[in-house]
Amino acid sequence: MGRISDRLAQLGIELPEVVPPVAAYIPATITGSLVYTSGQLPFVSGSLPETGKVGEGNGLVAADRAYGYARTCGVNALAAAAAAAGGVDRLGRVVKVVGFVASDASFTGMPGVVNGASEFFGEVFGDAGRHARSAVGVAVLPLDAPVEVEVVFELA
Repeated sequence: MGRISDRLAQLGIELPEVVPPVAAYIPATITGSLVYTSGQLPFVSGSLPETGKVGEGNGLVAADRAYGYARTCGVNALAAAAAAAGGVDRLGRVVKVVGFVASDASFTGMPGVVNGASEFFGEVFGDAGRHARSAVGVAVLPLDAPVEVEVVFELA
């Protein structure tokens, strides 16, 4: 095993099967030394654990739960990148994370939600998990998911 697979094992994280695309795209692609993932939703065992907008109040997805969903998106992005690269240990570092949060009109905590993915990459890659990032609030995401994350990795 290699550095990343060893770290995943230490954390007790098993990468899931790559989620099949829900439209006309592929889960990840490589160009040069970079692996780009498509936007990853927080699928767990083939379904979304919760849908809707993130915010405070009745009928909304709480920010702490959305943080966990962003982490799940990060796990799914890592699985997609690893599948494209021929293994998780072929990934050297995280370059950029873009997180989209389906937000209630009054919600402004997108950075805290997307920290779920960013902190996951820090746990797995250490200093090589530090990355540039955008956290964007949007009106709605595919399948009414609360969070979507896309990632750019550099090959080792």
